Amino acid sequence: MAAFFMFSHPQRKEYNDMIKILLIEDDRELCRSIRRELEKNGYMVECCSDGETAMFYALNTDYGYDIAIVDRMLPVVDGLTIIRAMRRKNIQIPVIIITGMSALDDRVDGLDGGADDYLVKPFHIRELLARVRALTRRPHQMQDAELLTCGDLRFDTSTRTLQCSQRKVALTAKEAELLGTLMRQPEAVFSREQLVLKVWGSDSDIEPGNVDNYISFLRRRLRELGSACQIKTIYGTGYRLEESHA
Repeated sequence: MAAFFMFSHPQRKEYNDMIKILLIEDDRELCRSIRRELEKNGYMVECCSDGETAMFYALNTDYGYDIAIVDRMLPVVDGLTIIRAMRRKNIQIPVIIITGMSALDDRVDGLDGGADDYLVKPFHIRELLARVRALTRRPHQMQDAELLTCGDLRFDTSTRTLQCSQRKVALTAKEAELLGTLMRQPEAVFSREQLVLKVWGSDSDIEPGNVDNYISFLRRRLRELGSACQIKTIYGTGYRLEESHA
């Protein structure tokens, strides 16, 4: 069997308060190396090496994973298919894609497919650890239901569902936090540095320029919905969400 797990019986979340990671990587040497470093940093890690078996574990919420690290190119079922299946089932845990596919279109496909972050191989383990910290720093921040409105937009933070009229889209974790920040203070101008602090935290390695990428993703969501609301660039300052006015 191609798949393997580091535990003979997958451990349930209630038995351990540590952050629990599902690592899906078919390169066993790389998988062991990543797992070792994650465990040294206090994470509980379960590993799988083929897409078919990984699909089973990724879609089974009983295992209580807090984050998934997914290789895009896998035997049997590719990683992006797994991520899309998770999002269709409304499994909204953060997902990091790790892959050798570095083209811009590959990155866009991965993030649009439901991933929250995208890391190109080869990478330094410190960067992966930083991205895991950024995505799990405030895992319960948006669990309480909150309905935000702005112009023709309605945003359910508990399900990360953004709605305009009868159209709906599901946002990734960081898209949701970024949009929530903008929607709570419409018309307010946020600098890139402020958005990094609010969404990723003060100890994040995320560069302020990376905010531009997430703003682009959100603008695409608004276009998909046909919303009249816009995220405006305030040159030399930052961004603001402008309400639509009928």
